[in-house]
Amino acid sequence: MSEFFYLIPLSLLMGFAGLGVFLWSLRARQYEDLDGAAERILLSVDLPPQRTVRRAEPPGASPVENGRKVANGGGESTHGVQT
Repeated sequence: MSEFFYLIPLSLLMGFAGLGVFLWSLRARQYEDLDGAAERILLSVDLPPQRTVRRAEPPGASPVENGRKVANGGGESTHGVQT
């Protein structure tokens, strides 16, 4: 029973501390724009588009795509046209 004399004031103190933090977050406008951060991550235009660099193949090497030889060099699709 004597534990309650310590636990009740401790729980009230923790509750008021949590309430204080919540009220601070309201005053600091932490809940103003909930969707903005998620959209800024997805729609970020800050970074320039990355360039893909194609490595030069050694002379005489045949291009291979997905384990099979490609007739047109492997870079472009022939769309069913056989060469």
